[in-house]
Amino acid sequence: MTDLTAYGGLFFSALVAATVLPAQSELLLVALLRSGDWSTSGLLASASVGNVLGSVINYGLGRGAEAFRDRRWFPASASALARAQRWYRRYGHWSLLLSWMPIIGDPITVAAGLLREPMWRFLLLVTIAKVGRYVVLEIAVRGLE
Repeated sequence: MTDLTAYGGLFFSALVAATVLPAQSELLLVALLRSGDWSTSGLLASASVGNVLGSVINYGLGRGAEAFRDRRWFPASASALARAQRWYRRYGHWSLLLSWMPIIGDPITVAAGLLREPMWRFLLLVTIAKVGRYVVLEIAVRGLE
């Protein structure tokens, strides 16, 4: 496997995993970390940047949700958006620190766009959450060796 395949594949996997599409990047990251063939910091950077950019896509979907939310192809259901909006209104921008979590994380990032969270704060909190999750995963993998 080439560096481009490893880092690029991880980036793409993390990007897709952060959107409302069903995907997972953690298993690929664990496999690449355990192989020892690639730089840990490079892998963490690839996964983190991809994952944050995927959340930016969700934010953009939220920004445009009013125009498209009733379309069949729109990836978030009306009930999921309503639940995320309630959560976001209750806990505010700090809920973005949970953007790393499966199931609830993606709708929270869509709600942030829908509710017009300032982009600088969105990026700061989502980056903390996403990088933190991958660092904890890397520490866990190293602890198992």
